Amino acid sequence: MTVRRSAAALATTAVLLGVAAPVAVAAPSPSPSADLPAGLYGTTDPTYDGVWRQSLAFLAQKIEYVTPSTQAVDWLVGQQCDSGAFTSYRDASKPCDASTVMDTNATAIAVQALVEINQRREDANNGADWLKSVQNEDGGWGYNPGSPSDANSTSIVIGALARTGVPVNELTTADGSTPYTALQSLAIACGKKDGGAFAYQPGKKGELTANMDATAASVLGLMGKGIASGTSNAVKDPSCTKGDGLSPEQSAQNGASFLADTLKKQPYLEQAPMPGAEESKPQPDYGNTSDAVVALAASGHADQAKASVAWLQKNGTGWAKQGGPAATAQLILAAHATGADARSFGGVDLVKQLNSMGPSPAATALPSPTPTGPQPSSGTDSDDGGLSLGWLIGIGLLAGTGIGFLLSMRGKKKQP
Repeated sequence: MTVRRSAAALATTAVLLGVAAPVAVAAPSPSPSADLPAGLYGTTDPTYDGVWRQSLAFLAQKIEYVTPSTQAVDWLVGQQCDSGAFTSYRDASKPCDASTVMDTNATAIAVQALVEINQRREDANNGADWLKSVQNEDGGWGYNPGSPSDANSTSIVIGALARTGVPVNELTTADGSTPYTALQSLAIACGKKDGGAFAYQPGKKGELTANMDATAASVLGLMGKGIASGTSNAVKDPSCTKGDGLSPEQSAQNGASFLADTLKKQPYLEQAPMPGAEESKPQPDYGNTSDAVVALAASGHADQAKASVAWLQKNGTGWAKQGGPAATAQLILAAHATGADARSFGGVDLVKQLNSMGPSPAATALPSPTPTGPQPSSGTDSDDGGLSLGWLIGIGLLAGTGIGFLLSMRGKKKQP
């Protein structure tokens, strides 16, 4: 598995497989004390995934009408440097300096989370400005500023910039490259082996090798969508379009076609072998399967993900509980995108489970929303303790019809 989700790919893998997370893929950070920071979601070492799992938890909570506590939000924003960048995790009592290793993935996911929960928009915009300032000459982004562009980092940055209102197709470099052209350069042409898929990065000789994680990420990126993208109403038959000069949408659909074809063979994706590991029986990759479900739904192919959602309901809940906030959030996003009930997913209330992994939420709402129903709005900051105008109107209407929401207003807290 390539390095996209610093939480799911590193911490969860280490927890479930008993391997050490590779230091090269994330910023070196101080090891936390036995007492984890107040406001943080999860109980495991946050060195490699603190910001990631916190942000992913916020995204999953938002689509289920849960408002995270002020303490939780404050913890996340406290991880940001004055430049606007985030690291994977840092000791916020010390200022960022020249030795602080910035993380584009952590910054992008944090920006998306802050926009979606309708809080601290100025901080989100600051993060987006920093991301724009470290764009590579080929139009894309690497895991850290200046590192070679990869599909996963480029995709999640696109999602962050799009959610802050940045016209992504106008972010051109000196030679006219855009984030979309950077992604399309990693696409395997239809008609070739693994046609439609995306590589994480080119090989040493420029060869492209299909990567499931990169493909799911690229589908969202090329559509200019964030991680909590929901379902597209434009249902389409998966197809792979040949030829040059494809639009970003066509390249995204090619990636979706590859994912759909792959999941027809079996309803789950498999983990790539760990570097240096002895050859063994392939294991299911719950995280990548969840990501593929979201990508298929967002590109208009939710019907192609039904078998995978059923498989996740049967097999993925144990993984989510053990994997912590990031894993639980991934299942919630997959459930929401396909119309499954995240509050009764394989017999588990994933929303309750996620809420219990961090500070008590400031507010919750029932029943669970559907991907085609009213969605939480995202825009400017609100002074109503995290409840947007859309929420207040919706609550009033539902109360008038006798349905009502159960709102529990609690104290302040925070993070995955």
